[in-house]
Amino acid sequence: MTVFFIGAGPGDPELITVKGQRLIRTCPVIIYAGSLVPAAVLEGHCAKVLVNSAELHLQQIIEIIEAAHAKGQDVARVHSGDPSLYGAIGEQIRYLRELDIPYQIIPGVTATAASAALLGVELTLPAISQSVILTRYADKSPMPRGEELASLARHGSTMAIHLGVQHLEKILEELRPHYGGDCPIAVVHRATWPDQDWVTGTLDDILDKVQGKGFRRTALILVGRVLANDTFSESALYRASHAHLYRP
Repeated sequence: MTVFFIGAGPGDPELITVKGQRLIRTCPVIIYAGSLVPAAVLEGHCAKVLVNSAELHLQQIIEIIEAAHAKGQDVARVHSGDPSLYGAIGEQIRYLRELDIPYQIIPGVTATAASAALLGVELTLPAISQSVILTRYADKSPMPRGEELASLARHGSTMAIHLGVQHLEKILEELRPHYGGDCPIAVVHRATWPDQDWVTGTLDDILDKVQGKGFRRTALILVGRVLANDTFSESALYRASHAHLYRP
């Protein structure tokens, strides 16, 4: 018996991995994040037990897993995006280790990757930004020391900010001194879902655009010069003068 933490991807049911899809269709027990995982991801399942974890607290989820373990049944624990990023699987894994229940993590497409694809951009451009910081806005849970938004912004790297659209005005105030008011920014709402939407602009003008759209939640904020820059250098890998193992 194994618990499979499966990343369902950002919303489009075709963006789940083949392995994740196979496990959903074959596991006799499925626990899924109903508020974030589209119903289409579960199509073709043959589970005897299908549970929406949005209605449960942690201990209830563990009890369902324990019951499946006692019967020797595999469990598909389905999360949105990639479960290792803001998936709250660490606390579940801690219990599984204590109970000696085997588990595996099946990666998924992140909201950051989906948003970059939607915008048609590369998040790492030569001499512009070679790092991507994935973070969130500190609201109910404080950020660890040194991970405050202003501290991270000092790097000037491409940044993806989760769970922050409701606090966009405060976020802009913290970013502006480090990125500049003319820095490109995009706010993507429900990337790859049928109702996906987005706006682009600069740190100085994005607030009114987002308020005009009425985005309130389930939106990702992307910030960085890579979002609107055509003056970057070409990579060494494909440069004609650059030799390597496959192109002497």
